[in-house]
Amino acid sequence: MERDKGSSSLYRIRFHGRGGQGMKKASRILGSAFFREGFEVQDAPRYGAERRGAPIFAYVRASRYPIKERGVIHKPDLVIVADDTLLVIPAAGVLHGVSADTVLLINSSENEESLKARLQLSGPVFSFSVTSKEEGLHALRYVGAACAGAAARLTGVIARFSLEMAIRDELSHLGDTIVSKNCALALRLYDLMAQQEGIVASGCSISAVGYRGPEWVTIPFEEARVSAPAVFSTGTSEQVQTGLWRTERPVFEAALCKRCSLCAIYCPENEILLDQEGYPRIDYEHCKGCLLCVEQCPTGAMKSMPEGDAATDTQGGCGNET
Repeated sequence: MERDKGSSSLYRIRFHGRGGQGMKKASRILGSAFFREGFEVQDAPRYGAERRGAPIFAYVRASRYPIKERGVIHKPDLVIVADDTLLVIPAAGVLHGVSADTVLLINSSENEESLKARLQLSGPVFSFSVTSKEEGLHALRYVGAACAGAAARLTGVIARFSLEMAIRDELSHLGDTIVSKNCALALRLYDLMAQQEGIVASGCSISAVGYRGPEWVTIPFEEARVSAPAVFSTGTSEQVQTGLWRTERPVFEAALCKRCSLCAIYCPENEILLDQEGYPRIDYEHCKGCLLCVEQCPTGAMKSMPEGDAATDTQGGCGNET
């Protein structure tokens, strides 16, 4: 299933995920694989100062000719989403610039028809599953390599050998065990996408006709005590819902709790408080999912749950929010 590719065309590919899921590494692996096939390549990540779990993205451009475009990709040919919980976070920008010609690949247990209907997309949508239920939580460490493997097959121009060598080029410093696990998952996804090989069409040059420049905002000069960046209001950090960075959440089982308060003591963000009876209450709007409380709990009363599963959980363990 291959679509036409122009001679002066350019592949524009975006990876979306969370900090720690290997999106930066995925772009480097795919870029190296393209390079091994004789392409000119750009790859770069985009993220801020947030911690692990915050939404990030990385992008790859590849062409047989010199690449003159620079900056973030606004009109992607392929978008790969490593974490489907990002689909409901507008700030993640997963669907930015997606058109009927864009291929969307999502790591999700939801089937493709359901995803396409829910997202109201007219272009091709495919899904694969590297989830905690099927692979174990450890597999999430390698989801970036899986995304790169799937993307390589969808382009239809990267050989299996080139993908494997690209992984070894980029990850060799991590040791043979890590390289082998990444290779195994990447090649499995490469093989899984065999029926969709070549479905990603490289886009043509984007014309500058009709381009609108940025709307500049003129800021009058003021004294430093007025114009310098400063926060004068209190409680502003509370407005940042850092719980959106979480990929796993701690859940509490009261029957096992001995009310030792170690979970509250070790919480680095002070998001666990004790109620009048001494049981912990978790602020899920700001809990970042570091899971130190799970590690420190001596009785196993604190357990971890993938964030995607928490929304459909009917057990009582998730109901202890402040």
